[in-house]
Amino acid sequence: MKSMQSTNVAERKPLYIAILFCIIFITFSLYALHLYLMQIVHGSKYRSQSRTISSQITELPAQRGEIFDRNYTLPMVINVDSFAVSMIPGEIPEGMYDTIALKVAAFLGIGKKDIDKKVPPAMRRSFTAIEIKSNVPFSTISNIAENSTDLPGITWRSKSVRSYVNTGSISHVIGYVGDITKEEMNVMYNQGYSSTSIVGKTGIEKQYDSLLQGSPGREIKTVDVRGRILNAPPRIDPPQMGKNLVLTIDSRIQQLSEQALGDRVGAVVALKPATGEVLAMVSYPYYDPNIFNSDSAGDEYVKLAKGENNPLLNRAINAQYPPASTFKTVMSAAILNEKTFPSDKKIECTGSMSYGGRTFHCWVKNPGQGWLDLKEGLAQSCDIYFWVIGRDYLGVDRISYYAKLFGFGQDTQIDLPNRANGFVPTAQWKERRYHEKWLGGDTMSISIGQGYTLATPLQVANMMAMVSNNGIIYKPHLLKEVRDPVTNDVLEEIKPEVLFEAKDIEPEVWKELQDDLRYTITDGSGKYPMHNEIVTLAGKTGTAEVTNVKQDRWHSWLVAYGPYDGPAEDRIVVAVLVEAVNEWEWWAPYATNIIFQGIFANQTFDEAVDELGFRALVNRKLQGNIQSTSHERRE
Repeated sequence: MKSMQSTNVAERKPLYIAILFCIIFITFSLYALHLYLMQIVHGSKYRSQSRTISSQITELPAQRGEIFDRNYTLPMVINVDSFAVSMIPGEIPEGMYDTIALKVAAFLGIGKKDIDKKVPPAMRRSFTAIEIKSNVPFSTISNIAENSTDLPGITWRSKSVRSYVNTGSISHVIGYVGDITKEEMNVMYNQGYSSTSIVGKTGIEKQYDSLLQGSPGREIKTVDVRGRILNAPPRIDPPQMGKNLVLTIDSRIQQLSEQALGDRVGAVVALKPATGEVLAMVSYPYYDPNIFNSDSAGDEYVKLAKGENNPLLNRAINAQYPPASTFKTVMSAAILNEKTFPSDKKIECTGSMSYGGRTFHCWVKNPGQGWLDLKEGLAQSCDIYFWVIGRDYLGVDRISYYAKLFGFGQDTQIDLPNRANGFVPTAQWKERRYHEKWLGGDTMSISIGQGYTLATPLQVANMMAMVSNNGIIYKPHLLKEVRDPVTNDVLEEIKPEVLFEAKDIEPEVWKELQDDLRYTITDGSGKYPMHNEIVTLAGKTGTAEVTNVKQDRWHSWLVAYGPYDGPAEDRIVVAVLVEAVNEWEWWAPYATNIIFQGIFANQTFDEAVDELGFRALVNRKLQGNIQSTSHERRE
């Protein structure tokens, strides 16, 4: 019996051994498969994780692209070498934080509490570098370096800052940059931005931030498990500078326009109607964007936001005004095209008219301007003529239709953020907004560019561009070219793009309207301030009545193009708006003529003023003794 049992056990031994070998084989096979999956299939994933764990990656900011005017000579915006000082709290010996913070604060000229805000107690054992001050001069860095043995945990690096070479009125066009906010980061995270990014806040800096940004580089250092840097040499992936931008702005015309407007609250727009290129864009008051390079940028912004007449507002595209009698250009096009009232038929202006229990006064009161046809009505800017035509022959719907044909109430699509659309009223809008019916008096108001109608200076300039172009408005733009910062090659060139086209207006209408606008300058309301022997001009004056300002003050408008008899590609449109908050001097026509004189005679502001005989007017302004020769508004 025992022999049989022994025999059975002996027979089973090979089976047990086989099973054991199978288990061992399967175990090793599973390990081998796991190693294969880790090293081969998922190897790149784990290697990446390993590098992340064992490396400290510091972003190297790229320099922003530079910004030039249309001549591409000297840049208007450059980058200036500067430094940023950082603290690595984990490298500061135990109990020494307050001492080190006080010392470095003294070097940087800031308070210790400013450092405490950026390095709260929860982060004081971290080995991550925390920037505590930027835009630090080299002299300060030298002092810190000389005392580095007493300042453990304090480091510095080169960090360029934006320097705006051209300040003044161009600030509204260029804009400025600043640290990215949490709100911006939430929107822009997927576009490659980080918490340390510097981004455009307004103007071109914001509009083309993605082009100007460039690509940041990386400095990769080997660290231990606590984040302490080891002695292995770092690996550096260099940053790539952003693209250079060439604007359509002509610095000479910009300065000329700025001087022509002077310290009057208002705006100037000069553009090439044949392409939509903006040659000058002025808004006063303005600001110096370099003030935003300091750590007190937030306080500076608050000061400007609360400043008198809002220096942050770009009045050329963001502010809306009644277009006043410049709108009679649109009315004249509608009258000529609709043919509901013959252009040679006359209406009598007696200086006033009664309607709806009210008396409406023309800007020329008793005895009025007599019998006027369309040509004389436009030239003399007779309110009564356009009141009668608008109310009795066109009506609100046709007026609104033609206003929109000229781009009023619509986006100009200029490449700047925060554009205003202006406003063109309709009878339906008034009923919905105020629950009131549209009245004949409302039609009379909008017929002369008053009432609910609003427009920006750029829209008024576009209106005149459409006249110059025989029915086409090209999309206004400020970017001319995008260039490679290294090779200087043109990467992109902006081509003219049609924005609005008035196909419903007959071709012969434009010729007659152009002639009438030329007559307005030679024999009408613009005869004296717009007299110019260098360039032939066609245009329209305007004086807008406003509320909440002193009596006998109005917005002063002038929009014109020239040369009237020259090739389309040589023409320039200039629109000037002087707000009613200024002392009344009817300055817009004079400023416009100075700009045209300076452009086409290649003269400076002072040379143009003397050539036109406006020196006495300019001196009177400088001496603070401004008064109109008449208390009546001038058209």
